[in-house]
Amino acid sequence: MASIGKVVRLERIIDRNTKNTIIVPMDHGVSSGPIEGIVDIRSAVDDVAEGGANAVVLHKGMVKAGHRGRGKDIGLIVHLSASTDLSPTKNDKVLVCTVEEAIKLGADGVSVHVNIGADMEREMLRDLGYVAKVCEEWGMPLLAMVYGRGKDINQYDPKVIAHCARIGAELGADIVKVPYSGDPESFRLAVEASPVPVVIAGGPKMKTEREVLEMVKGAMEAGARGISIGRNIFQAKDRVKMVRALVHIVHKGGSVEEAMKILQE
Repeated sequence: MASIGKVVRLERIIDRNTKNTIIVPMDHGVSSGPIEGIVDIRSAVDDVAEGGANAVVLHKGMVKAGHRGRGKDIGLIVHLSASTDLSPTKNDKVLVCTVEEAIKLGADGVSVHVNIGADMEREMLRDLGYVAKVCEEWGMPLLAMVYGRGKDINQYDPKVIAHCARIGAELGADIVKVPYSGDPESFRLAVEASPVPVVIAGGPKMKTEREVLEMVKGAMEAGARGISIGRNIFQAKDRVKMVRALVHIVHKGGSVEEAMKILQE
C-alpha cells in the first residue's frame, strides 16, 4: 500500500473524483530549445492552470521561473531526465536532477524518460529502477515516460506500446506515459498490460485541434486515465480553451463535438 505522503501527492496530480489526469509537460526547453509556447514559461503555466490542467512537468531550473504566486493551483512534476536534439545520441537520456532536489523544490511528483531500444537502454532502465526506489523511500509519485525508440522499432506498434507500459509498471512507476497507437482497440493492449494508470503522449504538433480531441477521446475509450500532452496544448491558438476542451473529455466524459464547441466559444 502506498504511503500517505505518496497518496496525498498523487491527489495533487490525479483528480480525486474521476481518477483521471491532464498533465502538460513543458520540459522541451532542454531537448528542443525555447520553442513557441514555452518561451515565457510563467505565462504558459498560468494558462494551463486557468484551463483546469492537473499538473505541469518542468525541469528544475524552470520551477522558480514558472511559479506564479497567484491564480489557480496546479500540480508540479519535476523532470529528472535530459538529452538534446542536437546530439547524435538524443535518444539516450541521463539523470540531471534527484528526487531530493525535487522535494526541496516543492514537487508533487517526478518523472523519468526511458527510450526502449536506444543504445543506452540498460542505463535508462537502471536509472528508472533506482529513482523508483528513492521515490518509494520519500513517498514521491513517479511518472515514467517510456517509448520504443530504437533502430527498426515502430514506437506506435501496439505491441511495442504495451511492452513499454508494462516496463514502467514493472519497474515501479505510479503513472506510465506512452504513445497512442492510433485507435481504441489496439491501445487497450497497453491499458491491459499495466496495473498502474496509463496516460498518452501528445507527440508532434497536429494539424487540427479536432485531431487532438479525437486522439484523446479514443484513448479514454480504451481505458487510459488521462493525457500528458505538451505541444498540442501549449502551442494551441488559445491554451485556456484547449485545456477546457480536454477537461470536458478527460474528466467529464464529453464528446469531441461538445469539446469543439468549447474551443469555438
